[in-house]
Amino acid sequence: MHYEFTMRYFCKLLVILTPAIFFCGVSAQRLDDPLATSKNTTFTVASLSPQAQKLYLERRVRIADARTQLLAEMIAKDVLDLESKELNSTSQKLLAAQRAKAAQPTAAEIKKIYDANSATLAGQTVEQVRDQIVDFLKHESEEKLTDAYVQTLRAKYKVASGKDVNALGLGPSEAVATVGGRAITLAEFDQANKVRLNDVEVEIFEVLRSSLEASILSALAAEEAKERKLDTSAYIAAEITDKLRLFTDDERANVEDELRRRLFAKYSVKVTLPEPMRVVQNIAIESDDPQIGNAAAPVTVVMFTDFQCPACAATHPVLKQTLAQYGDKVRLVVRDFPLETIHKEAFQAAIAANAARAQGKFFEYAEILYRSQGALDKPSLTRYAAELGLNAKQFELDFSDARMGSEVRKDQADGRGIGINSTPTIFVNGAKVHRLSAIAFRRAIERALSK
Repeated sequence: MHYEFTMRYFCKLLVILTPAIFFCGVSAQRLDDPLATSKNTTFTVASLSPQAQKLYLERRVRIADARTQLLAEMIAKDVLDLESKELNSTSQKLLAAQRAKAAQPTAAEIKKIYDANSATLAGQTVEQVRDQIVDFLKHESEEKLTDAYVQTLRAKYKVASGKDVNALGLGPSEAVATVGGRAITLAEFDQANKVRLNDVEVEIFEVLRSSLEASILSALAAEEAKERKLDTSAYIAAEITDKLRLFTDDERANVEDELRRRLFAKYSVKVTLPEPMRVVQNIAIESDDPQIGNAAAPVTVVMFTDFQCPACAATHPVLKQTLAQYGDKVRLVVRDFPLETIHKEAFQAAIAANAARAQGKFFEYAEILYRSQGALDKPSLTRYAAELGLNAKQFELDFSDARMGSEVRKDQADGRGIGINSTPTIFVNGAKVHRLSAIAFRRAIERALSK
């Protein structure tokens, strides 16, 4: 998945699944918390992988830490807005001016990073990875500059701490911070960040469920093997490995999922790990948005994509194949979210796709873009249109039409308005899908169909 770093303080995804920066003391008793049952077994926190156990025991700390980070970002947005108003500018321009101060990395700095990571670079030379290292160092420098800038603005606009945003019993009208004399209340904070806080909770749940289901499947496979008088490895080979034909990760995941469904049903597995409610957002869809499937389908899948994003290219066929299983019950709508700071040709690729849409060939053209991410320059985009048999003159007129760019900008603005900061971002009936896999897509669709 690719992230938009342009507006770091507004839309950087919180990395809440890395080790916490402080320790949360818990008693060993918590390892006995039941999370699932089968006919013969109760699965507890101790059944999880060591990493998942740690996450479960520290989950409240992770959420509290995320709330603290989000408050800092909210304050940063406020001080940037105040400064923008004073200078008759915009927050984007102010941050861009700070990032522009970043110095070009020196040869010594590049070599230092290369030497520190050489063991993981599979024998590539420093010249082969030079561009990636330069991008990393520049981004690191830019973040330091923007951090320092925001700190000066915090002082200028007299930011003051209020009540602890994580305090128990805090009332909705109590101030958690003051910026330029204006109080940020708990209610305002919670409303402004409800989507991102929900993302944090759902991400934690998804990691825990994945580990739990893997543990249950392993235990049930051992029971089945014993019943069939096989060793477990022979049973796994018969039920999974021997059924593979392409030996891709997706194929293996699908075969394992089918086995999981059968064994969970046979052994009456009941998962009691609490699942957070998912925030459902109103995702705007217009008649001219590229879409495929039954317009009256009960389930609508919306994919915000970037045609230069490798994760989008990898996700597209998986999503397409999954949706085909549901026929007229599901439609797919595509909206643009080119990450211009990291994908220099993504915006013009989006415009070109919209020009193809004007001739009824959006999805066919998109397939070519996903396959050709190394060549999205204007001549290549024009060539792809010719390969599809599009009217060359009309394509050129539409590609140059300012309205096409405006359509892409509107998609970007709508996306940021609902908290998008990465691609691909996929919603099923307004609820974000937090895993880019066929299993996750099926679960989201079936959840929507059951309502």
